[in-house]
Amino acid sequence: MKQAVLFRAGHNSDALEIELGRRNIPFVKWGGLKFLETAHIKDLLAFLRILENSEDDLSWMRVLQLLDGIGPGRARQAVTHLRQYQNRPEALVSWQAPSGAADTIKSLSALLSRLAAKSRPLPLSAEIDLVRKYYIPLFQKRYDNPEVRLRDLDQLELLAQQADSRASFLADLTLDPPTSTGDFAGPPHLDEEYVVLSTIHSAKGCEWDVIYIIHAADGVLPSDMVKGEEELEEERRLLYVAMTRARDVLYVTFPLKYYHRNHPAGDSYSTAQLTRFLPPSLFRLFERVGSASPKPADNTLPNAAGETAQHVRARLKKLFD
Repeated sequence: MKQAVLFRAGHNSDALEIELGRRNIPFVKWGGLKFLETAHIKDLLAFLRILENSEDDLSWMRVLQLLDGIGPGRARQAVTHLRQYQNRPEALVSWQAPSGAADTIKSLSALLSRLAAKSRPLPLSAEIDLVRKYYIPLFQKRYDNPEVRLRDLDQLELLAQQADSRASFLADLTLDPPTSTGDFAGPPHLDEEYVVLSTIHSAKGCEWDVIYIIHAADGVLPSDMVKGEEELEEERRLLYVAMTRARDVLYVTFPLKYYHRNHPAGDSYSTAQLTRFLPPSLFRLFERVGSASPKPADNTLPNAAGETAQHVRARLKKLFD
């Protein structure tokens, strides 16, 4: 059975990708890089990998090259210097850094030394928050469209709140070094079972037996960046495209809450509502199921399809409730 999960923007699948990877469920993604393949996520995780294993030269190389005036050659010099001092972060201060990076090197040394101190351990989400504060100025200078990429960093911090420890978090993400042969594995073979994750734009012209549309909520579909009636109608057409990709079975889902980074003066979540493109007048055309609803009796699906649907429904409930 061919099935796909469709969404408005590439970052909408972040949490789902992590969960699929954790459960060893193969998937391919169309439209945008996979969450763990994006450069900014690799950057931030490199900080955590250094804290977990200070002898991780690849992560040191990645972090050091984020700084002005430090290329591969200078970064290798710094790594060699660190080895002479058992890779202790405070040893960075005694390395002769380029003048343009002197201040950021001192700040990096102070940050990693503080986070590595076993006498004052911090929760993982707090570690990521401090790393973000250091990383954001570098990130904004290095990458285009930082506002969109920030959503991925927010998602990573939210995922970290559910982790038992830094080590287990990194293990769950199954991070591989950049030279891993896994980077060349490619998509699954045609005779293997896998699920397709795709942006709606990338799904145009394709069909699957079963379609799951996720994040069908106002602010996502339609996007909160929409201006004017013409753009709003384009968003409506996008939902139409997504819904008509299904041959046999269609699921349209939206979360009851969206969780955000914690703010001292505000809530950690906002409530969500179903997309305005599916008003109450259309509810009669759907079988509505909520987290508190009993499982529907569905005699229209083949056994395999029904079991798959129940399985995926349970996973989506766990992800978004």
